[in-house]
Amino acid sequence: MKKKLYKINRGKIIDGVCGGFAEYFGLDPTLVRLIWVGFTLAGGCGIPLYIVCMIIMPREPLEF
Repeated sequence: MKKKLYKINRGKIIDGVCGGFAEYFGLDPTLVRLIWVGFTLAGGCGIPLYIVCMIIMPREPLEF
């Protein structure tokens, strides 16, 4: 099965973007969130990038 990048539905904080990246790369979601905050504090690109990801990334399909 091909891996796809999705915003997650469970365990999300704001919109599930960081959780989706963590699941895709096999990392801990807290680590991805800390890295994202680091990008935001270092250069300020974290917030606009998060907003773009919120708009572009599809939502994870619901499982029944």
